[in-house]
Amino acid sequence: MTQPYKKKLIEVAIPLEAINAASAREKSIRHGHPSTLHLWWARRPLAACRAVLFAQLVDDPSSLPDQFPTPEAQEAERKRLFAIIEDLVKWENSTNEEVLERARAEIRRSCGDELPPVYDPFSGGGSIPLEAQRLGLPAYGSDLNPVAVMIGKAMIEIPPKFKDMPPIHPGIKERSFYRNAEGLAEDLKYYGEWMREKAWERIGHLYPQVDLPKEYGGGKATVIAWIWARTVPSPDPAFADVQVPIASSFLLSSKAGREAWVEPVVDRHAKTISYRIRQGGTKTELAAAKSGTKGSRANFTCLMSGSAITGDYVKEMGKAGRMGQTLMAIVAEGKGGRRYVAPNDEHIATAFTHEAAAIAKEARETFLSGETPARLTGGTCHAYGLDQWGKLFTDRQLVALNTFSDLVHEARAQLEADALAAGMDPDETPLRDTGKGAKAYAEAVSVYLAFALNRSADRGSSICTWDSSPKMEALRNTFGRQAIPMTWDFAEGNPFSKASGNFLNNVDWVHKSVQLLVPAAAGFEVQHDAQTVQYPANTVISSDPPYYDNIGYADLSDFFFCWMKPAIRPVFGDIFGVLATPKSEELVATPYRHGGKEAAETFFLDGMGKAIANMAQQSSDQFPASIYYAFKQSEVAQEGISSTGWATFLQAVVEAGYAVVGTWPMRTEMANRMIASGTNALANSVVLVCRKKDASAEVITRAEFIRALKRELPPTIAELQAANIAPADMPQSAIGPGMGVFSRYKAVLESDDSPMSVKTALQLINRELDEYLGGIEGEFDSETRFAITWFQQNGNGKGDYGVADNLARARGISVESVKHAGIVESAAGKVRILTRDELAEDWEPESDGHLTVWECLQHLVKAHERDGISHDTAVLLKKIGSQAEAVKDLAYCLYDISANKRKDAKEATAYNALIADWAELTKAAAGIHDTSGDRQIRMGF
Repeated sequence: MTQPYKKKLIEVAIPLEAINAASAREKSIRHGHPSTLHLWWARRPLAACRAVLFAQLVDDPSSLPDQFPTPEAQEAERKRLFAIIEDLVKWENSTNEEVLERARAEIRRSCGDELPPVYDPFSGGGSIPLEAQRLGLPAYGSDLNPVAVMIGKAMIEIPPKFKDMPPIHPGIKERSFYRNAEGLAEDLKYYGEWMREKAWERIGHLYPQVDLPKEYGGGKATVIAWIWARTVPSPDPAFADVQVPIASSFLLSSKAGREAWVEPVVDRHAKTISYRIRQGGTKTELAAAKSGTKGSRANFTCLMSGSAITGDYVKEMGKAGRMGQTLMAIVAEGKGGRRYVAPNDEHIATAFTHEAAAIAKEARETFLSGETPARLTGGTCHAYGLDQWGKLFTDRQLVALNTFSDLVHEARAQLEADALAAGMDPDETPLRDTGKGAKAYAEAVSVYLAFALNRSADRGSSICTWDSSPKMEALRNTFGRQAIPMTWDFAEGNPFSKASGNFLNNVDWVHKSVQLLVPAAAGFEVQHDAQTVQYPANTVISSDPPYYDNIGYADLSDFFFCWMKPAIRPVFGDIFGVLATPKSEELVATPYRHGGKEAAETFFLDGMGKAIANMAQQSSDQFPASIYYAFKQSEVAQEGISSTGWATFLQAVVEAGYAVVGTWPMRTEMANRMIASGTNALANSVVLVCRKKDASAEVITRAEFIRALKRELPPTIAELQAANIAPADMPQSAIGPGMGVFSRYKAVLESDDSPMSVKTALQLINRELDEYLGGIEGEFDSETRFAITWFQQNGNGKGDYGVADNLARARGISVESVKHAGIVESAAGKVRILTRDELAEDWEPESDGHLTVWECLQHLVKAHERDGISHDTAVLLKKIGSQAEAVKDLAYCLYDISANKRKDAKEATAYNALIADWAELTKAAAGIHDTSGDRQIRMGF
């Protein structure tokens, strides 16, 4: 197949470990990260998106033979480009103009004077368009979901319009020079504080302080949260008129030495339940408090009668409108930390005023009257009577949120007046019509204020709970997971406190995110389906589509749409002219929406095929496309790399007209790289690198396909090993070249002339990988080959001498030879491989008269487990010298045996971690200089 294009870096090699490490670390970044602008589910890490886009656009040195005529010159140039990527992916460099400009210069050099636009037709949380813009590329995004569209507009479309502009507010300015979106962010902060003060004037009386007990020093304190439990009528007829709590926990603080919990006080004669706060307590008391009213054989136990309260009964009461709530505790701000106070009549009454009830009633009957999802992949509270959005909030929560929503409009008017007073262009063109004057600017800031409102809704519903863990003691948000779950005891936060979830805190999260945006190019975000959207000419595609049935984005985002619609509709009326987010058109394989699993899969495959075909038809011939796929780990655990969702997705890609030329596994969710990547779990997501399929592609047979795999896959796998792809990631990495063979043909025919499925192709690719890794064994010394087979059969356990003798003789050696090499122990008719801990501490490869690859690897793993990338580990690798590549090959082989055959995750982790650090170890070893007979060692790093 001819290639009228230059091969790009992503089609050959990328510094995968550096990208994965930066992506994983990014998960711990909070303040200023664009993900804190507005919640969205399953965002791609910015580091991965940035690196992938750079590698998509920059030429691989092999496509520039005039500049890099030899393999050595090409590899040296790749290393230079890798160094740029390694700097680029660091979070600290996300606003570093020197680092960013270095990357932009490489892109310009590869693309000429005309930089191509980047388009993501499933833009979602906006990571890909945002990173395209950061790299100086025209950024385009589209999504069917109006909430996602607004996130995209806030991230890439609005900031460039007001780039480098000072703020317009009349207060004291924070700095003398403003760049990027810093002025926009400062105005957001100023008018957010303005909103908070106005809201306090109107509803501050609904949030009284609390009197602290004498043991806390007395006096008044600001409330952080009110802890409520839902209640239902007792199922016992004798107490049917008593509302009893259904609480999952009574624990308030589990901090050692400062434990606090709620103790319900039951008076059966008076038919009352009151609550007091206890400090400390025995292990038994604390364990009971942690369990709340949960029963052993029922959902809950009635405190009044001891009767079981079943889930069906709770649902029945919820649907009948007979579920209530009772105040169990008040959390206050204290000098020494959180202070827990028993409820009192004043605070109970303030939560249920006639004023609040009237406002809440109107909200529930109007813009919050929409139905919550009856079914949801991650779980829903709908069946318990919380079947409308307004029912997710208490009366006081609705008053607060409604007040802030009204103030968004008032702030917009105030902003426009202040912008005009500051001398801004009086142009009346609105923001949605590309306006850049005072009116458009006021609308822009109000969009971000509405985002702060949405953050407040996430922290201000009755789905929120109290986190009693020692490091937290704080309010959890609604979306702790991709669900709208039922919660039994919940925490109502105070928007006017200084604790987590208060309104100014939510403004600050948005402010810090906007402040660090880098609008280095124009951005465009539209609402459109991916199957028919029109792309600009010469578009580069990079996209993160929905993943089969993993997440119900539309159902989840309706929670935010409800609040976003009244606040932003005056600015973007075309986007918010619908009652709810589009559901039936949403491209996910949701069985409950399509009448069954088979129909849902057909819908997904058909729609995804059309969307990807649209990409293939309109995208540039000069650049590969990158498409992200996220694995559903539960499915993968059962089916491996040929899992149904993965195979279905790849099938759609291939049938759409793309040839898959690369697959790069991205470990973006792991908390600890060495532990997580050492197991047999697949990476969290894979980036597919695709080129348009040649129009003259041929049809071949299954036998021809297998021959092509055997011919082309081994050298490619060897290249992946040379690039230090971790063993855990090798199966997914090998899919790329394997699918490259499969998908470049028009079809691969089975013996009955039916076209081979992608799932079958994946199984054949995996089989060839296994054969390749098994074939490596033939290149090792005889003792190592014996040890491999013995380890596969017995691990570190004992086996019969006779079996070992036969195995050794088949390799031209004896058991005594393996024993002499220091690999096994032989006694009493049994043979056992020595563990790493049993190997000699003073072992030196130079003085070992019977050196084996097995020993070299085990000693190196032992040093790496103990010291990591250290001086001693690097010295040992240096001493191993010419055996180093064989040692690395053996690590791949033993990882495969440990993870896939013996299911020994701990052993697999050791080999995987060594390969993950191989590049750094090799670099460190290369910097060590052996000066003379005294063997002085100097580290070069």
